This record gives sequence, structure tokens and C-alpha cells, in this order.
Amino acid sequence: MLEGWNLIVLGATASLVAGMGTGLGALGVFFVTSLSSRLEDGLLSAAAGVMLAASFFSLLLPGIEYGEQLTGTAWLAVLIVSVGLIMGALALYILHQNLPHEHFISGPDGPSPERIRRIWLFIFAIALHNFPEGMAVGVGFAGGNVGNGLALAAGIGLQNIPEGLAVAVSLLAIGHSRTQAFGIALLTGLVEPFGGLFGSSMVWLAQPLMPWTLGFAAGAMLFIISDEIIPETHRGHYKTLATFSLMAGFVVMMFLDATLG
Repeated sequence: MLEGWNLIVLGATASLVAGMGTGLGALGVFFVTSLSSRLEDGLLSAAAGVMLAASFFSLLLPGIEYGEQLTGTAWLAVLIVSVGLIMGALALYILHQNLPHEHFISGPDGPSPERIRRIWLFIFAIALHNFPEGMAVGVGFAGGNVGNGLALAAGIGLQNIPEGLAVAVSLLAIGHSRTQAFGIALLTGLVEPFGGLFGSSMVWLAQPLMPWTLGFAAGAMLFIISDEIIPETHRGHYKTLATFSLMAGFVVMMFLDATLG
């Protein structure tokens, strides 16, 4: 069995490979020819569906499982994850109120909107999602079960593919170039190896934090979905399309999480 630095390097490397799945999915942005209002609403809603399913199946449920392992009590595990979720939503709300930003479609909001790109709250939520996933991979390797760590990294990497496409298309929809959209989406995935390094090298700290960080990331993502994406995609004439696109994105991500998680 491998020990010490070998496990740390393996955990960080495996989480890096998993994070690259985001870049692989983001390559799809180069095959989108043009974005009409109809297609824009459909793709943004599908992105919301992917994020919604990831919040439940990649973050909240694993967070509760980690909490049960640590506390031995289901209700306490749910309470911990719930507190983390509220903290994540509040953190995004505070950023939403105090940082200059713009909504996806409805325009500027907050002080000095020209100082900040309108997409960074969205990017922040996705990065928060990827960091605890990387932690989970690192913790898996630090436990000494290399096979389990590899399987977890492979599953997360495959799950990251639709997430990368969702991020890149969302960036394209608000005016970023295809190259910029791909590059930023790739960077959100590269947060994962930092989580993997932290999880594999500081497992004594990372493991107790898992329920909190997973809940926090889920809360941030749910805030963005409810406060930004869904209202914006229902302002126009394609509400029904947006609804079913969200459901389709949810089903795709649910299938990947349930079969590969």
C-alpha cells in the first residue's frame, strides 16, 4: 500500500484529471454556431438544471453521508449540512448586494457595475462546487484505498463534462467570446486539484470539514439558480422551453451522478 507523499501526489493528480473534465465539456462551445434568444434561454436553463442536480446529488447527499460517518447521527448530519447551505446562500447574497455586478439579461445592478464582470458570481459558485469535489478525491486517496480514489476521480471527471459545457455556454450567452468562455470554464475545473491537494495532505482537517463545505457550495449554487438564472430565463417569451430545458439538464446530471457517483 502506498503511503505519505505518494498518496498526496496521487490525490492531487487524480483531482487535476477530474477537473480537466470541465475543460473537455467546455470544448463544446466551439460547436455552437449562434445564440438566438430562444437558444440562449434553453441553454441557460439547461445549465441551471445541471447545477441543480449537482447541488443535490454531488453536494448535499454526499455531505449528509460524510456527516453521518463523522457524527453517527442522521439528524445532526442533516443539521450541519443545512447550516452550511444557509451560510453558502448568505455569502452569495452578501456578495450580490455589495459587489458591482450585472444580471445575465436584465442588466446592471449594484454599485459601479462597470468595475466588475457580470459573470463572476456565477463563476464563484461553480468554483465552490469543484473545490469540495476535489477534496473528496483527495480524502479518498489519503484513506489508502487507491482503487476507490481512482473510481471517484473518474466519476467526478465524467460528471464535470456537462458542467463545463453549461458554464461555457452561459458565458457565451452573455457576450464572451468562445475562447474566453472555454478558458474561464477550464479554470473553474482547475480549482479541483487544489481541493484534492488539501484533502490528501490534510485529511485530519478536510474530512471533518466535508459536510460544511459541501453544504456551503450547494447553498451558493442554489442561490445563483434561484436568484439569477431562473428569473432571467423566464423574462422573455420562452418560459415553457426554459422549464423543460432545466428539467432535461437535471435529468442528464442526475443520471451521471447516480450511475457514476
